[in-house]
Amino acid sequence: MAYVLCDVVDRVATITLNDPKRRNTISLAMNEEIVACIDDLESRDDVGAIVLTGTAPAFCAGADLDDLRTCSGADTLGQIYAGFLRIAHTTLPTIAAVNGAAVGAGMNMTLACDVIIAARSAKFDPRFLQIGIHPGGGHTWRLRRIADHQTVMALVLFGEQLDGENAARVGLAWRCVDDDALLDEATRMAARAAAAPPALVRRTKATIMSLAEVTSSEASVAHELDPQVWSMQQPAFQELLGKLQRNLGKG
Repeated sequence: MAYVLCDVVDRVATITLNDPKRRNTISLAMNEEIVACIDDLESRDDVGAIVLTGTAPAFCAGADLDDLRTCSGADTLGQIYAGFLRIAHTTLPTIAAVNGAAVGAGMNMTLACDVIIAARSAKFDPRFLQIGIHPGGGHTWRLRRIADHQTVMALVLFGEQLDGENAARVGLAWRCVDDDALLDEATRMAARAAAAPPALVRRTKATIMSLAEVTSSEASVAHELDPQVWSMQQPAFQELLGKLQRNLGKG
């Protein structure tokens, strides 16, 4: 059985977590397939963005408890983190299309993506404390980067859950859409990033991901200076300048 399905259409790769009988629980085998899939997609010229979703009825129910039970330390926990960390560290733009429950480490899968789009049936549920375990895999850091302090506290400490509509309301999701429109909306959005020059997209994502290093207006200018100069020397911008020049010449 393939625990990860991958389909590429018009430069957008759709990765589907595929263990529906266990609500797409993250196993070590699934993580191996996720890592191999991302490695492959990054090496391809026909892929410019990724949409991550789950086979119904869930997005991802979290980590396999048997795997957690056998963990003896940081090394073995790292194997459980491997899938969502590979997604978090990919150079490709990523969108989580959350089509059901995203629980614990399954919520980490959503937080690993650059943008979250939620179906109305989505449910965001950390559930770490409720099963007697501390959050892991960078959960609190990733959540706090996109949601405010009170939202993090309510979800993680007080066991609150958010459906798709409320996730969008508090900024955890970019938007909430009807379930039957979820993949179309995520793919439409991903296609815009996939259509841009690949090297430019990857470099722009790297700039955004390193913004924590920027602490002043002057530093923000310096942070973008080299990449912008580089982009102005690339074919896409040079072709645009040439087209403008030709149009002016016609006038």
